[in-house]
Amino acid sequence: MTALESTMGHEIAWPDRQERAVNSAHFAGLGFPGCIGLNKRVIYISAGMPGSCHDLTCLRRSSLWGRLGSAQLFDNGQYLLGDSGYIPLDRLVCSYKRTACDMNKVDFNTCVAHARVDNEHCIGILKARWHSLKEIMTKLRNPA
Repeated sequence: MTALESTMGHEIAWPDRQERAVNSAHFAGLGFPGCIGLNKRVIYISAGMPGSCHDLTCLRRSSLWGRLGSAQLFDNGQYLLGDSGYIPLDRLVCSYKRTACDMNKVDFNTCVAHARVDNEHCIGILKARWHSLKEIMTKLRNPA
């Protein structure tokens, strides 16, 4: 994490307006116009939560949580794309948790899954580069 954090600001940085436009155009081709996140470029990291923590809990405890509506991070119509581990917000479009009998939801989730392939590849690349990310050991302060 120290190596990743040392790149904050120049290698790991939120996309500027021009980069967000490029990302949005890329994801428009995948059916998600306005999406600015999910390419293989890390734009934000938050460390300190154990791997067993739920995705939404990690997001809520991150510094990004309070800034999701910020005009500095998003232009009109822009958002991040997430899986069903999150909840839908103005700037976070998520796949559905239950799709049993609704083919529209099934189709939407399939499109999200295809778009999120780059995200999963990025995680795999990071884990291949830094093997310690496969099993990050954390010290629990409150063993309750």
